[in-house]
Amino acid sequence: MSEAGILCVDDEITILDSLKEQLFRCFGDRYLVEVASSATEALEVMEELQEDGVKVLIIVSDWLMPGIKGDEFLIKVHQQYPEIVTVMLTGQADEAAVERARKEAQLYACLHKPWTETELTQVITSALK
Repeated sequence: MSEAGILCVDDEITILDSLKEQLFRCFGDRYLVEVASSATEALEVMEELQEDGVKVLIIVSDWLMPGIKGDEFLIKVHQQYPEIVTVMLTGQADEAAVERARKEAQLYACLHKPWTETELTQVITSALK
């Protein structure tokens, strides 16, 4: 098992399946790709990965999710894990939310739905450097 991971968070299973498939095509098994359907689940997954010795390098999070919005989630993650690169994936985020995430979560990039596999892999590859 890889010791480094990428975590994708979205409340739509089809989006998570697409992200996982595209990331696997690009990186193979160099990185463990985990998914979560909510911010709460994502925090639990992060704790489990940490216990298993897997370091989450990047989080790709949707903005519009039930409970907590993506910008709030990424800010919370950044406060707990400042070394994790944050990427927002959205079709609906307002510019204020994106700007808040840039300032308070050091948002690395914002991908807009529908994204292309090339966009996704370029952002992730760039963030991993």
